[in-house]
Amino acid sequence: MKSKSKRDKQNKYFEEDSGENFYFIAGYTDGGASYGINWEEIIAQELNFRGAVKKDAKKAADLIHYAIDDIAEKLTGQTKKENIRETLANFFREEINRLSYQNTMVADVLGEVAGIVITYPGEIAPRLDEPILKRLRKKKRNELILLDKEADEGDFYIDTVCVENRFRGNGIGTMLLKEVEKTALQKGYSRISLNVAKDNPNAKKLYEQIGYKVEKEIIINKHLYDYMVKILSR
Repeated sequence: MKSKSKRDKQNKYFEEDSGENFYFIAGYTDGGASYGINWEEIIAQELNFRGAVKKDAKKAADLIHYAIDDIAEKLTGQTKKENIRETLANFFREEINRLSYQNTMVADVLGEVAGIVITYPGEIAPRLDEPILKRLRKKKRNELILLDKEADEGDFYIDTVCVENRFRGNGIGTMLLKEVEKTALQKGYSRISLNVAKDNPNAKKLYEQIGYKVEKEIIINKHLYDYMVKILSR
């Protein structure tokens, strides 16, 4: 048999049973019975990590909004869900801003965005915020608007990490964070940091399990966050 391309693989799973096991039918036996593999096996076999591209914008915007919640309203100056996500998608397609595709890594399963992580060096955060601030000040007609400082200089900062709902429970979020560690070291950073909301103890526990420690408390959009740091070994 000839080897199949990635697109061929995606098309192979042509029928879906939406039961509890989320079972994909891959084909049929000579007797007509269906057979296939489960969702966990598909993820294990087909998961890969890649740089984001502009066409990922819609899915990325959904995930960013889910992850940062009210901060998305602050950054976009919008209040309606559809408007927030449309603006986030526009930011994603653009270059040189904190939410740009240029700063995003995608967990990809059969060509589908299963999760994302957005990162950048803390020292360039002010420059990355400039396009967002410019748009926000113009929209609100207020040149005094400021954004809260989230990242410290010298840190490789994780702005946003989120996994699509139906892909959760398979360790993709942790694997994304591990990929970020590799990138940080390649760029010469030994400190990696992120913020976790005080009212999100489950996320904080996960970060602690993989080596993050609380360094301080900061306020983002009037909410208290733990600023967590992991020291990477070269």
